[in-house]
Amino acid sequence: MRSTNIIILAIAALLVGCQNSTGQAPNKTIALDMNAGSDTMNQYDHSKNPHYSHTDTSKLDLPLSEWKKLLPEELYYVAFEKGTERAFTGKFWDFDGVGTYACAACGNVLFQADAKFASSCGWPSFYQPERKNSVAYHDDNSFGMVRTEVTCGRCGAHLGHIFDDGPPPTGQRYCINSVSLEFLGTK
Repeated sequence: MRSTNIIILAIAALLVGCQNSTGQAPNKTIALDMNAGSDTMNQYDHSKNPHYSHTDTSKLDLPLSEWKKLLPEELYYVAFEKGTERAFTGKFWDFDGVGTYACAACGNVLFQADAKFASSCGWPSFYQPERKNSVAYHDDNSFGMVRTEVTCGRCGAHLGHIFDDGPPPTGQRYCINSVSLEFLGTK
């Protein structure tokens, strides 16, 4: 019964997606293995990425060709080609760990776990970023929708979108791709 409910929710989320009231979902998605690396919440090896830091907040302005060399294919696709992972497939959509979430591309601290909430949309959702410049906002009119894209405030990686249907105190829902996040555990 539980697997049937998950399948039904996944199909509904694929049809609805992380979107506004237009009812249209993005048509470019990827599937991630929910069981891959389930023993750790760090999804990638950052040892060859000299720009990855949890403390450096200086802006990065690297050419896409450099990011393509540094990042795994699925992260590059979401972060710099503005892809979207399928709903209910990312490792953080229903994860309840206590700690900090950072940009998987550059390590910039983005959200605290206490700002995460269960939105049932199939992606991790937060009601506020860690600090004002943790994220940046951009108009996104792709796929015939009017949305606000959320990117990393340090490296510009695509994270997801923000909507005005979140809980108090902000009323906002930062709908973020798990592939764009790293979980750092407690402070």
